[in-house]
Amino acid sequence: MTSTIKVDNIQKVSDGSNIIKKCGSTITIGSCGQTVAIASGATTSGMGRTGTVDWQTGSIKTATFTAESGKGYFCNTAGGTFEVDLPAGSAGAIVSIQDYNNTFDSNKLTVDPNGSEKINGGTAGDTIDLDTEGQGVTFVYIDATVGWRSVQDNQFATAGASFISATGGNSVCTVDTNFKVHTFTSPGNFVVASGGGPTAIVDYLVVAGGGGSVRDRGGGGGGGGYREAKTGNNGSYTASPIANPTGLQITGPVTIPIVVGSGGAANNSPPLTTASPGSVSTFSTITSAGGGSGNRCGPQNGAAGGSGGGGGYGSSTNGNGGAGNTPPVSPPQGNPGGNASYPKTGGGGGATGAGGSAPKVGGPGGTSSITGSPVGRAGGGGGIASGSGADGGGNGSADCSPTTAGVSGTANTGGGAGGGGSNVNAGAGGSGIVVIRYKFQ
Repeated sequence: MTSTIKVDNIQKVSDGSNIIKKCGSTITIGSCGQTVAIASGATTSGMGRTGTVDWQTGSIKTATFTAESGKGYFCNTAGGTFEVDLPAGSAGAIVSIQDYNNTFDSNKLTVDPNGSEKINGGTAGDTIDLDTEGQGVTFVYIDATVGWRSVQDNQFATAGASFISATGGNSVCTVDTNFKVHTFTSPGNFVVASGGGPTAIVDYLVVAGGGGSVRDRGGGGGGGGYREAKTGNNGSYTASPIANPTGLQITGPVTIPIVVGSGGAANNSPPLTTASPGSVSTFSTITSAGGGSGNRCGPQNGAAGGSGGGGGYGSSTNGNGGAGNTPPVSPPQGNPGGNASYPKTGGGGGATGAGGSAPKVGGPGGTSSITGSPVGRAGGGGGIASGSGADGGGNGSADCSPTTAGVSGTANTGGGAGGGGSNVNAGAGGSGIVVIRYKFQ
C-alpha cells in the first residue's frame, strides 16, 4: 500500500520559518537568507545548465591541463605557450577559456579536443589556436558531427581607464570645458597624481631653443626642433601639418621632468666665426633638438640642428645651409637652412619649410592651437640684408643706411636669430616651450 502525505508547508521546529512552501503553482524551497545545497556526490536531473560555467578564479592556468565540463578557466601565457585539453564530449558539456592578462597575441593557447572529436565540425582530432590579445571562447559539445562548437567569442583587451589629474607648468588653463593645458616656459615637473588607460593619452607640443647668429655676415639661426602630437582624444583644435597622430600614454602616479631649451647665444665678439645652437627641450620620451646656428667664414656653412642654420659668406666664398631634422625623427622636426649668395646670407630653416637663399627669409614654422588659439613657432631667422624671420624667428640686419642689428628670436617660440650684417650685431635664438593637453573630465 502506498502512503501519501499531503501538506502545504513544511516549517522549521526552531523558529517556524518555511523550509518548503506552496503558493499557487509555485513551490519555494528554503527560506529567505538560506542556502539550498545538494549533498556531496548527489546528482540532479531536470534542472539543466543555462549556458554558464563556474569560473575558476582561484586557479589561474599557466601550463597544460585538462578542462572539466561546467568550468571556465583563465589562462596566463606570459611564460610561454601551452595547451588546454578538452574533456570527453557529451551533449551539453560546456567549457570556457579566457585570456588572463592579454598575452595570447604573444604566446598562443592551443585547444585540443579529446581523441578524435572535432571542433566546429573540422577534421577529427585537429587543434585550434587562440592567438588574439584578450580573446575568450566558450565551447559547447553538440554531437559527433560538429563536436565542440564555439558559441561565444570575444576579443576584448581594453584596460580600465581613468582621467588624468595633474599639476605643473608655468600656467594651467581649461579649454573647451573638458580639457586642460599645461604650458611650460621654463623647466619644471609634470606631476600626475592619477590616471591611466585610454582616457590618459596626452597631446603635446615640444619646441627646442632656436639657433643664434654671428655678427658680420652671419646666416639666420635655425628654428628649434618642433615635435607635436594631436590624437583626436583631446578636443577639436588645429595642429601643424607635421603633428603625429599618436600621443603619449600616461599612467599615474608619476612625475615627469620637463626641460625647456634656451635659445642659442649670438656671437658679436671676435673671433667672428660661429654662434651657439639652441638647447634641447624634452617631455618624457620626446626630445626636440636645438636649432642650428647661422655662421660665417670659417666654417661659413650653417650648423645642423632641429632646423639648420643659414649659410654665411666670407671674403670670397658662400656657405651652405645646415641640415635640419638632426638627429632624425619621424615626423621630421625641422628643415635645412638656406645657402648664402653674396651679398646675402641664407635664412634659417623652420619647422615646416627650408630657409631661403634668395630671398633670404627664414623658413616657416608650425602653427598650432593646442593652447586654445593659433600661434606660430619654430620659424627660422632671416639672413642679411633685411631678411624676414618667420613664426618667432628674428629679422636679419640691414646693411644699408640706416643699419639695424639682427633681431633675436621671440622667447618661448623656438624662433631662430636674425643674421648680423657687415660689422652689425646678430640676434640670439628664442627659447623653447613645452605644452601638454589632456582630457580631465
